[in-house]
Formats: sequence, structure tokens, C-alpha cells
Amino acid sequence: MSHINALNPTQQEAVLHADGPLLIFAGAGSGKTRVLTYRVAQLIENGIDPYHIIAITFTNKATKEMRERITTITPLGEHVWVSTFHSACTRILRRELGGMGLERGFTIYDDADSMRLVKECISENNLSDAVYPPRYVLQTISAQKNELITPEEYERRVAGSFRESNIAGLYALYQKKLKESNALDFDDIIFNTVKLLQNNEEILAKYQNRFRYVMVDEYQDTNHAQYELVRLLSGYAKNICVVGDDDQSIYGWRGADIRNILQFEKDYPGTKVIKLEQNYRSTNMILSAANDVIKNNETRAEKHLWTDNDNGERVSIYEAKDQRDEGAFVARIIEQEVRKGKRYSDFAVLYRNNFQSRGVEDQLVGSNIAYRIFGGTRFYDRMEVKDILAYLKAINNPADLVSHLRIINTPKRGIGAATLKRIQEYALSEEISISVALAQAASIPNIGKKKNDVLAFSQQLAMFEQFSNENSVAKLIEKILHETGYLKTINDGTPEGKEREDNVMELLATTLTFEYDSDDTSLGKFLEDVALVADIDKYEEDANAVSLMTLHSSKGLEFNTVFLVGFEENLFPSSRSIGSGKPEELEEERRLCYVGFTRAKKSLYLVHAISRMQYNNVVRNPCSRFFNEVSAKYITSVNMMGKPKERVESSATRLNFNEPAKTFTHEPIVKSSRLQASQNPQVAQKKHPSINPQKPPIPAPKDKPLNFKVGDKVRTIKYGIGEVIAINPAGADYEVTIQFESIDRKGGNGEKVRKKFMANLLKVTKI
Repeated sequence: MSHINALNPTQQEAVLHADGPLLIFAGAGSGKTRVLTYRVAQLIENGIDPYHIIAITFTNKATKEMRERITTITPLGEHVWVSTFHSACTRILRRELGGMGLERGFTIYDDADSMRLVKECISENNLSDAVYPPRYVLQTISAQKNELITPEEYERRVAGSFRESNIAGLYALYQKKLKESNALDFDDIIFNTVKLLQNNEEILAKYQNRFRYVMVDEYQDTNHAQYELVRLLSGYAKNICVVGDDDQSIYGWRGADIRNILQFEKDYPGTKVIKLEQNYRSTNMILSAANDVIKNNETRAEKHLWTDNDNGERVSIYEAKDQRDEGAFVARIIEQEVRKGKRYSDFAVLYRNNFQSRGVEDQLVGSNIAYRIFGGTRFYDRMEVKDILAYLKAINNPADLVSHLRIINTPKRGIGAATLKRIQEYALSEEISISVALAQAASIPNIGKKKNDVLAFSQQLAMFEQFSNENSVAKLIEKILHETGYLKTINDGTPEGKEREDNVMELLATTLTFEYDSDDTSLGKFLEDVALVADIDKYEEDANAVSLMTLHSSKGLEFNTVFLVGFEENLFPSSRSIGSGKPEELEEERRLCYVGFTRAKKSLYLVHAISRMQYNNVVRNPCSRFFNEVSAKYITSVNMMGKPKERVESSATRLNFNEPAKTFTHEPIVKSSRLQASQNPQVAQKKHPSINPQKPPIPAPKDKPLNFKVGDKVRTIKYGIGEVIAINPAGADYEVTIQFESIDRKGGNGEKVRKKFMANLLKVTKI
């Protein structure tokens, strides 16, 4: 293969490895996609039938890129099964419907659909959503599915805990309702596929024989269910190749287990290990700073990224007055660089939490700078788009309860909550689907004249279903819009109304693209594609706009210039990771920092604010501890124009981060750009005249007495009983830290969980 000559020796070694387990540690920017692509092509060139190869990724974007690269090298590449975990499992489930008790046309519920169904379950079990918050219940259910724990197993594990037993009951009811609706949620897709393979030897043998070469990208991000899926598929031939970087494992909060990659050699004896350590993306300065940070983690495989790229400019640190100044600095630097010939698309602004984008957005708008924001409301999550999709789902799957409930009175048909409740009760008592119940409206007790409205809706859906059998998805949407008059109800003549109509038209345009690109143009396939699309899949490198996104969303992307804003304690690392007392949580935050640094190719700006508004309070946090971990020789402090302000001295003096509960409050602990000053704010002001002496420490509120003190036991509505462990002044209020008892989700010993509240928003009863 002539293409292999373009690879470095280590990459070539990975590509040429054929049979047996292979673990590739691929550092940031080390060309892992190229290695995976060439390895697939090399297998085909060596005579392996592409039918027997599967390559699994995490995002549609990565899937598309890999598929295109493979087919560019070899036309036979189009026969390789390149897919995301969820798309691969959905494909298997649709082929093996009988083995799972599913019916054709099953619906995949998104987060909003699942949330609505959980609320139905909480109400049906006569529980309070204040005591059992729907989002918490859904997260608990998701955690069990990621661990392959069934409702029955979970109930046994939490026996003896009243609260957890009720959640186990909700889990069981939730699954029952999903089955009645012929629906799966996102976690079910992998959960059910694994159970199918575990429980049916014939089907397992079929797919093990099919997939004799299994390749998995981003293996460090796999959870237990994904780990088991890969183990099952590769169990016969043992030709498994996984690529990943434990230093970029940043999804522990959603079940990813870093042990999967670190213990791969134990799971697969005889594994060949290859480390890709040459970085082709970043300058030496940026890479050195990133290495300085990540080497502080103890749970990691030993490796050290290096580069032949230019030394580059130092990493810049800017100390902003507040979040407005932070955004103004970002806008100013972008304006300056664009005047020099840069494009807006060369820049990205990264932050730890979505709410942090506001200050930057305001300044970009004021400077007339084009930008795109990721991680907010997805296109497919917008009300008007979800309404039309609900029509399509109800047409495709007559048993889909959530979709029917969404559209039965959209647009208004005079069918209110009381009528809906009677329809659901009738369907439950007769053990029939929602669509059958609607068609039998004349037999439903106590709905009176509303039966005519219900029957009219049922007949309209039946007409749409018949129409869909003979027409495209685009024509079906046009039919729905025409027959229901939906556009008239959302476009009220305001700019917002026009935007809602534009979104529906954009959905229509999406169906036309789908029909052009897809071999299978069925309604079911369209809904499946929509359900499995992620927000970041919409990222287009050619769009000339600044990208705004969370650090988590940025993984896998690269930009010439990166601004990492909110680079402060309690924001990044988060207060939760600092206060948890768990080293693994702080290590994941450090890996997230490493990911952020290594998104930058040429320039990296770290921006922290002396003070900022957060949850209607002024908070003051010191610069992030991760900054202290970077050698001074890789850092320069800059002014508003991005020019070096002063040479950053050696970081011999460090802040003590061993007692975060004492060190980090909302007191203004402001340091120099290198954070070397005394812990005493008054001393810091004397040493560093750049700090405005007219901004004194925030005083404790004198006119806000509290009816509890540190050490008191209190009861909260949401979290139950806890102990007050800290009270700190925060402007005109207090920040109260309470430690609660929590049962481990796997049924182990209880563990303590800390939560922080503002006193004026906290409703507690002293015990």
C-alpha cells in the first residue's frame, strides 16, 4: 500500500498489525483517525472480506469522516460496517425484532420524550416530583442501564431503602410503558442489544462470525454496556483493535469507565500495545503546557506527547475584571486577528458550563462578530420541530404514547387534560394502545361531546398513515402542515413567530437532503437518523463563524486559536469536583483541561475574571489550580490588546489546594497573574497595585440572620436530611454547604454527598 509511506514508523506498526488484540494509545493530535482508516484498508488489501470488518465510533461526524477516508483509499471500503455504537445496535435490533419482542417501526425516545414518560410514571405511582425529581429519576435509570442492571436486579440491590425502592418501582413502570409504546430510550438501544447477544447463542454466533475484525475508536469513553457489547462481538475471533487516550477520558459522569482502556491487556491476554505520541496539531509551547497539567494525574498510562511543530508563542493568560471584560477581551483579540487576515472560523471559545457563554455572546454581538453556539437547544429539540416530529412518530408507530399525547391538542382541538386522562385510563383498562383507544372514542366513558374531536383526530392520523405509505417524508410533512394549519398557529407575525416557521421549513429541507443522500428513504429510517444525531454533528469547518461550545463538546475538534474562559476555581475545576473529596473527580477535570489545551493549534488564551455574576450573586474565585501546574516558561501574561504585560515569574510559591473547603469561598482571594501572593487579600493588594484597592472584600450580610449554624442537622425537601458543614459570606447572602447521606447506586455502603446553596433560596427545617 503506497499510502502507508506517509505514516510515521509507529503508525505503520499499528496499521500492519493484523490478527490478535491490539491496544493503540493515541495521544491528542497524533493521527489516530488516519491510523484506523489505513488499518481497515490494509486488512482489505490483505484479502480480508470487508463484510467481516466493523469500525465503531462515538459520533456521526467521526463515522462520516472515517467512511469517506476508507472509500477514498479502496472502493471496497463502502462494504465495511462503519457506525456509531447506537447506530450499530439499532441496526442489529431492527434485524432481530423477534428476538427482543419489538415490533417494526419502534420509536427511539429522546431526552424530552423520556422525561415526559418519567413524569407520567411519577404521577401514576402517586409520588411527588419534588421528592422524586424527574431528571434525577431518569439519571438513576440511565445509570442502571449503563451497568446492564434490570429493574428487578435494581430492586433487589436497594431493598431496605424506602426512597431507592420507590425509584426501582418507577424504573419498572417506565420500562413497562416503553414496551407498551413500542419504544426504546437512548440507553435501551445498547442495553437491549447486549441482552439479545447474551441470551441468544444463535444470534451471538451470527454476529461474531460476521464481525471477525472489530475496531473501536475513543475506547476510553466506553461504559460497561459498551464494553460488554465489544467483548461479545469480538469473543470468537479475538481480532479486536481499540484506539483511545486515557488522558482524554472525560465522560465519567455519564458512565464512561477509564478502567476499560487501562485494563485492556488483562481482559485480552497477548495484547500488543502501541503508543502514538507524536502530535501533529499543536505548537511545542501549547503541548508542553498540556503535558505539564496532565502529568499530575496518577491514574494514567505512562506516555509523553511530543511534536516537530514550531515552538510557537507562549500560552497567554488574561485577568479580566468581570465576565463583561472577559467577553470584551475575546472580541478584541478576534477583531485584531481578523484584520490581519484570519477567519472567524479560526477561533473557538470553550467553557466548562453552558451558562458561561452569555458574557462572551453579548460582546460578540456588540462587535458584530459572527458566531455559532453548540450545546444549547438542539435544532431537533425546538418546540415546533418536536411537534412535527411527534406527528411523524405517531404515524410511524401507532403505539407511541408520548408522541400522541404531544400532538392530540397541537394545534388546539379542544381536547383538554381531563379528556386525555380518561383516554389513557381507558387504554390502560382495556390493555390497548393509545391509537386504538382514540379510534374507540365513542366507547370511552365520560368524555361527552369531546368524542367527536377525538374521533376526528384519530381519522386524521389514519389518513396521514395511509398517505405516508405512498409518499416521501417531505410530502408527508407538507400534508401535515396543510391539513392541520400548524404554521398559522406558530407564526403570529412577530420575529419569534417567523423564526419558528423558518425552523419548520428547515426540517422540511432536512428531509429533502435525507432523500437525496440515503438508500433507505423510509419514514422509519428518517426518524432513526434524527434520533441519533448529536448537536456537535452539525459542526461544519467551512462555516465562517466563531465556535462557542463546552469543553466536552470540543473533543475531537481543533482550531487555530482557542480561548478557554472562566479558568477559575469552582468553575474549572468545578466546585462539585473540589468538594466531592474524590480524587478521581478532580483527575477527570484535569483531563478535561488537557482536552481543552490540545484543541489549540497555534494560540491558546486562558481567561479568568476577578469577579463575575453567577446565579444572581457576585462571586470571586482565584485562577484555576491547573494554571499553577504549568511551568512559567510556557506562559505570558497579556493586556487587553493581547500584548505581553509582564514576564511570568517562576511558580515556586503555590496555593494550598489540599483543603478546598477552607480555601475556596466566595471571598475575593485575588492573586497576581501567577497567583503567588499571600492568602491575605490585604497583602495581595499591597504587592500588586494592579488590583483595585477600591474593591474591598465582600462583607458578610448583617441584616440576614440564619436560623441554623455549622453542625446543625437540617431537612431539605429535595435531598432529605443533612448536616451544615460550612457557611460563607457571599455578597448580600450566604453560601451554605450541606452534607447529605446517599445510598450507593449499586447497593453498597452509604457515601456522603455535598451540596451548596444560597441561603435566600434555601428552604430548610432545622432538626
